[in-house]
Amino acid sequence: MSDHDDEEFEYEPPERIEFDHNPIGHSRVHAGMTVAELIEQYGHAGIGAAAVHEAADIYADMLADDECTIFLSLAGAMVPTGMRRIVSDLIRDGYVDALITTGANLTHDSIEAIGGKHHHGRHHNPEMNDREFDESLRDEEVDRIYNVYLPQEHFALFESHLREAVFPPLAEQESVSIAELCAELGRANSEINEHEGIKEDAGIAAAAYECDVPIYCPAVQDSVLGLQAWMYSQTSGLTLDALGDMTALTDMAYYADRAGCLLVGGGVPKNFTLQTMLVSPDAYDYAVQITMDPVSTGGLSGATLDEARSWGKLEKDARNATITGDATIFLPLLVAAARERIENKP
Repeated sequence: MSDHDDEEFEYEPPERIEFDHNPIGHSRVHAGMTVAELIEQYGHAGIGAAAVHEAADIYADMLADDECTIFLSLAGAMVPTGMRRIVSDLIRDGYVDALITTGANLTHDSIEAIGGKHHHGRHHNPEMNDREFDESLRDEEVDRIYNVYLPQEHFALFESHLREAVFPPLAEQESVSIAELCAELGRANSEINEHEGIKEDAGIAAAAYECDVPIYCPAVQDSVLGLQAWMYSQTSGLTLDALGDMTALTDMAYYADRAGCLLVGGGVPKNFTLQTMLVSPDAYDYAVQITMDPVSTGGLSGATLDEARSWGKLEKDARNATITGDATIFLPLLVAAARERIENKP
């Protein structure tokens, strides 16, 4: 018989450094709850729900920080898929200090400002193979963005708008920055929208122009807007200075007391937004991104914000969160929760 048989066994857990007693709860939902209340319930859960909750906390604090300069990076098909008004409202309500976006988003924003519309469609036709489906759309002169349709005549309307109302005053100058092009686009969109009584809101570029918020479009050439600017430049004095925006944007970052960024999608706008801090003494204090790209490819679009910290784009103690998912789902949730929290605060 062992001398230890009568001894009571007591389990001694190992010393735990990483573990903190913070048990997972169980989210509760009920009829009539607000978006902010729903996101608050996400905080009891794990995986993606926890990330959305953390992102909403950070974004709300970013918006509520009066000393914070806020940069919004907008990539992907955000305008044609219905996110346009969310962005223009953020600008008009003072929640954006600089917008960095694509020429494609500005193109589609302008189309709606001057009377065009995007339409619900489908991403395939079960009665056709994919090639036949898209050949049919081409025959009908309809462009497709997944399950969104855009008749091609809207591009013709947009091109006339550029040639008649946007490009001529710019061509009279020796050269203009891309931000100046965006401002002129916003002015023209605002004026025609009001003059023609367009039912749809004047949009993102117009809101930025009216609120004196700069728009930076570092890859404007990669869009119908850029293509039309190039074509117009062949028979006029229009000259775009690709480096003309760098000083104003980096100065904004350099002199910010604190800085925050909301990165919707990746690509050039994301990097252009983050790299501004490489020539600044400080870096972003807040950062939230929504992306569907994996980190494992090594690409910028899926790169984590912790990786950006290693480059000096984020402060060492910066608060940051990443939501992995479709921005058309998560951007409205994030903005609604943050706005509800700060605007309903006593």
